[in-house]
Amino acid sequence: MFDTIIVGINMIALKQIEIGLYSAIAIYIIGKIIEIIAEGTNFTKMIFIVSDEYEKIAKEISDKLERGSTAIYAKGMYKNEEKKILWCVASKNEIMKIRQIAKSVDENSFMTIFNAREAYGLGFKIE
Repeated sequence: MFDTIIVGINMIALKQIEIGLYSAIAIYIIGKIIEIIAEGTNFTKMIFIVSDEYEKIAKEISDKLERGSTAIYAKGMYKNEEKKILWCVASKNEIMKIRQIAKSVDENSFMTIFNAREAYGLGFKIE
């Protein structure tokens, strides 16, 4: 965010759009390099989805992405209700698709996304 502000101010003050565009590209590339160094290339994510429509969401994830999911029994303390939380591990690109699937099935679904260091098993690293 700060980089964007600094590049924007420099573009306005110096009136050199080319330098600002090159700076933006360089900032993006450096960010990606840092992400790869910090997280590695086999980085995965976990998503927890709380929804009354968890079965439909799980089916859509399975059908569209060929990715499995697990229902975890839980109790919502806000309304004191029994719930099922859908848990899925996927790549960063798949997580975006899973979010879209969950929102399209249940507009009120609640999602939490976590970083997963490594995943082993079917569809992931096997050692």
